[in-house]
Amino acid sequence: MRIPGWAAGAAAVLVSGAVLGTVLGSALAPDGEPGGGPYAGSRVAGFWAPAPGVRWQWQLTTPVDVGVDAPIHDIDGFGNGADVVRELHRRGRRVICYINVGAAERFRPDHAAFPPAVLGKGNGWEDERWLDIRRTDALGPIMARRFDMCRDKGFDAVEPDLLDGFAADTGFPLTAADQLRYNRMIARLAHERGMSVGLKNDLSQIPALVGTFDFAINEQCAEFGECGRLLPFVRAGKAVLHVEYNMSTASFCHQTRALGFASMRKRLGLDAWRQPC
Repeated sequence: MRIPGWAAGAAAVLVSGAVLGTVLGSALAPDGEPGGGPYAGSRVAGFWAPAPGVRWQWQLTTPVDVGVDAPIHDIDGFGNGADVVRELHRRGRRVICYINVGAAERFRPDHAAFPPAVLGKGNGWEDERWLDIRRTDALGPIMARRFDMCRDKGFDAVEPDLLDGFAADTGFPLTAADQLRYNRMIARLAHERGMSVGLKNDLSQIPALVGTFDFAINEQCAEFGECGRLLPFVRAGKAVLHVEYNMSTASFCHQTRALGFASMRKRLGLDAWRQPC
């Protein structure tokens, strides 16, 4: 999720025709169509990861609409059981496990596991507080158990949310180096459990992390003029799964499809509704 208060109007990024053509050519599947099939993806270090341009669905409400026609479903890890993952697999879908790794959510069943000392300021969402990501000694075991849950339920990949707390007012003196250390730990925990992992937002650290993460998930890069910063993922043959909330598909799809992104419009509540490009 993007942090409330960041939303402000901005012009969409402009990319030259030469760059668009180069990136588009590398993003399409061999048959010329983004995605390339119901299980479209690639093998990254021995496990599945989404392919550039593949269609996707992102629903964090429950119950999940398993009938949505998209090869990849990104759903809440706590709110859905192994039965939901199995049903999506039965329908030929890959499934990504949403886990908040940057803030403690009071409504999660493991909230009591967070020591009070790691809880910072509220992040603008109800019942959520930033985490002191410097405390990998405390947070590492909690996140490992959460990723164990994702693996045990059969998820194929992980979406770790709030990987850019160092850029926010968390109540802790977090640095870019703290964030890199934490994000690399998060990626390692996913990989150790046989799941690919996406870099959520954190655009300023993409050059340092594109080799560590297997795909990117981005919110509102067109609205904020940031899409060009995600090109290292596409150039590395890795997917960019992208959503806009406040723009019509007509105003961003041409641009982001040319970049090789998998784009759609969603409502901020991330229910089943979607308008894919």
